[in-house]
Amino acid sequence: MTASEESIVTVYVSQGLLRAQAIAAKLESLGIPAACKYEAIGRVIGITTDGLGHVEVQVPIAWRERALAALQEMPLPEDVDLESDANERGNGSS
Repeated sequence: MTASEESIVTVYVSQGLLRAQAIAAKLESLGIPAACKYEAIGRVIGITTDGLGHVEVQVPIAWRERALAALQEMPLPEDVDLESDANERGNGSS
């Protein structure tokens, strides 16, 4: 893992690009740099199952706490656990 990859953390995981882009846009509107990470082939061929529709919203590690706090204030699906999703990805710890 490169130094730049270590400084990026996942704060939200979505099934589908649209929701992830909306979350990233909301974070950016709050001044939090955010980007979506996903498998391009899923979007190209239109397959969104078996992980190909899986999209991660990522922020610089320095913005992690602010991003998680902002996400707590957003209306999200009730089954989303932001902390465990980030920790399961292995890059949610500070």
